[in-house]
Amino acid sequence: QVQLVESGGGLVQPGGSLRLSCAASGSTFGIYYMGWYRQAPGKQRELVAGIISGGSTNYADSVKGRFTISRDNAKNTHYLQMNSLKPEDTAVYYCNAARGSSTYWGQGTQVTVSS
Repeated sequence: QVQLVESGGGLVQPGGSLRLSCAASGSTFGIYYMGWYRQAPGKQRELVAGIISGGSTNYADSVKGRFTISRDNAKNTHYLQMNSLKPEDTAVYYCNAARGSSTYWGQGTQVTVSS
């Protein structure tokens, strides 16, 4: 089993920045993919960004150029740096990890962008 714990959410004004962290523990050997998803009220959960063990990344079109995903393999932690935040980025953000055929989720952290 893999446990994921997110941190770093909160309230920020439009144009501001936040950095989310996701720390993995447990059976972390073999995690090949880590990502961030978000779910706004009344909407489906959507992929925000992902990163594979080799370092390749992918982003939702809506966040390209504003968000950056990174990982620290030594710490089993990945991050989502969010800049130029917009009200439409408001959502619960979930971190995600894949190992073998299993997928794991964190508990979610609220990000609210509002003036």
